[in-house]
Amino acid sequence: MNILIKSATIIDATSSHHLKKRDVLIENGVISKIGAAIVNSKNSKEIMLKDLHISQGWFDSSVSFGEPGYEERETIENGLKVAAASGFTHVAINSNTNPVTDSKSNIKYLHAQADKSPVNLYPIGALTIKSEGKDLAELFDMKNEGAIAFYDYQKPVKNPNLLKIALQYSQSFEGLIQSFPFEKAIAEQGMVHEEINSTKLGLKGIPSLAEELQIIRDLYILEYSGGNLHIPTISTKKSVSLIRDAKKKGLNVSCSVAVSNLVLTDALLDEFDTNYKLLPPLRTNKDCKALIKGLIDGTIDGITSDHNPIDIEHKKTEFDHAMYGSIGFESCFGASNKILATEKVIDRLTNLKKRFKIESNSISEGNKADITLFNPKVEWTFNESDIKSTSKNSAFINQSLRGKVYGVFANNKLIINK
Repeated sequence: MNILIKSATIIDATSSHHLKKRDVLIENGVISKIGAAIVNSKNSKEIMLKDLHISQGWFDSSVSFGEPGYEERETIENGLKVAAASGFTHVAINSNTNPVTDSKSNIKYLHAQADKSPVNLYPIGALTIKSEGKDLAELFDMKNEGAIAFYDYQKPVKNPNLLKIALQYSQSFEGLIQSFPFEKAIAEQGMVHEEINSTKLGLKGIPSLAEELQIIRDLYILEYSGGNLHIPTISTKKSVSLIRDAKKKGLNVSCSVAVSNLVLTDALLDEFDTNYKLLPPLRTNKDCKALIKGLIDGTIDGITSDHNPIDIEHKKTEFDHAMYGSIGFESCFGASNKILATEKVIDRLTNLKKRFKIESNSISEGNKADITLFNPKVEWTFNESDIKSTSKNSAFINQSLRGKVYGVFANNKLIINK
């Protein structure tokens, strides 16, 4: 496929064309020419869109689909279509399926479902067998089959010795270990952030301490054992501080933040809307400010949508019984771009590629075309009608956003939203 992208502002700090308005000619999936005005001499398909900006294709480090086992929530096929429509050309798929992704055959299955998509799918293998937290899964075998990290999605590593062994063992093949920052003994039966609002609403709270205590433990283990540690979806001011100090000490740690924890607070819980029942829970405004600062100064390595479709049966029920989670693909860019400069948003949506050992393709002549197309300026309100996911459990319904995705060009395939 040959396409000519016209008058696009390039947002790519690794490209010599960064922040310049350029035409970009792509032939057979490769960027063949970048210039101020390219003549369409080969009758290529032209892309001309309002306030068009392009960047390297975005990466989401925490995505759940459901398939296999929970196809009613989201299939891989539809999930990848939604990812492309939302600007993501690379997605890391969590292991919370049925069966759990804890063997090389499971990894192979996931790869097979995505071989014709413009979006690159990267399985995350379970850290422990069946994600039960008892025995390590087949980490080396899964790594050889294509797993990019190991993580029992939203399940803390209860046994500190297990985490130590995982970090030590995985060093031999440069595996990336993820540890969810959540101390269950502190959180107990909590459902929302423990603060004034949880008391007022009569909902059991999850203290910030539950997250921070686990992070302190994990960082001490990392300092002792070495290895590669990624802490997904941090949510408190103290967590940012702890990781900032760890990086200053030279520890090999990275972290991410879910877009919901950047933008939304526990003040939204007043109507007991289960779309706001998330893990980690929505925190306070001071936490949001600290997380934003952490993104700006580089303490937090990336933004994730933490896309987690939940079917209506398990979401539209009493708050106590509703499952945690929100879809996030469709609103991720618009929500992030509302609170951060566009350049910083793009950086934090692509920065974790290196940590997860995913190829980055600068927008430069001769490189493979892996591109997201978007308008960073348009203001709009996110409604249920904007949801392309099978499940509709979005925490961003009726939220005002800034910036819309036009589509992607990746794997020699063009996806443009209608």
